Amino acid sequence: MSLLSPRAVPLLRVYCIGLGVILHQLRRRLRLRPRCPPAPAGNSESEGQEAVRKIKEETLTGKVEFLYCDLASMKSIRQFVQQFRAKNCPLHVLVNNAGVMLVPERKTEDGFEEHFGLNYLGHFLLTNLLLDTLKQSGTHSHNARIITVSSATHYVGKLHLDDLQSRCSYSSHGAYAQSKLALVLFTYQLQHLLTANGSHVTANVVDPGVVNTELYKHVFWVVKMVKWMTAWLLFKTAEEGASTTIYAAVSPEVEGVGGCYLYNEERTKSAEVTYDEELQRRLWTESCKMVGISDESSRVP
Repeated sequence: MSLLSPRAVPLLRVYCIGLGVILHQLRRRLRLRPRCPPAPAGNSESEGQEAVRKIKEETLTGKVEFLYCDLASMKSIRQFVQQFRAKNCPLHVLVNNAGVMLVPERKTEDGFEEHFGLNYLGHFLLTNLLLDTLKQSGTHSHNARIITVSSATHYVGKLHLDDLQSRCSYSSHGAYAQSKLALVLFTYQLQHLLTANGSHVTANVVDPGVVNTELYKHVFWVVKMVKWMTAWLLFKTAEEGASTTIYAAVSPEVEGVGGCYLYNEERTKSAEVTYDEELQRRLWTESCKMVGISDESSRVP
């Protein structure tokens, strides 16, 4: 692959932004605080059940339950929402955190490019199907909260509205960055709609940094080697990576505050293109068509 080829450009952009984040994390770690111990993380049903067991053990409560949802399957998402609604439980916090990274070109069972289908469309559909429950759960003094996890790669992402499935020229790096950019645009448009409707629900987007998880299985072998040798120092642990998400979910500092991009528990400016309201609306409308739901944004001025 030539360094001048179209596929090389997103690759170089993603690794450059990743390197910049890693260096920032290193400076912050040396300056601010000791390293936290690693925490288990995963996305399988068995790991979910193990997490439930540990929560029950540590909190001495039996009021913890695991429900399976495959974000790469529109059918699974709809079934999950039906199961959840049947329990008649309130929903005060929704964290959109599933994802794949740099996978080879392949499709979900619904025919979507996997990065866009799982990382973005799955969360888009899940959030929309749960919005009524979130609105019913939020109050003036305690808003329900939606937290969506993006990444710094959104800064180098390009949204191709005429080719969201990356059919013309597939780049795993470009597709991944596009999905993370879409999540930021989605969050800002969602907050606009929530505000316009007077809902007691807020939506924010989180950048966890570069975290030592299993997401890196598809990176180049050289990068894997470097990660293996340096992750203990340069990468965040899963627990550290989750800190800003937890902050967005429970901190009184962001009560009633939405439409923010949060990094290291601080409000930060996202990529300039994410504030393009016309692009936000166009992506929302197209996303509604793709997942088969009505476009509520068309009813809001």
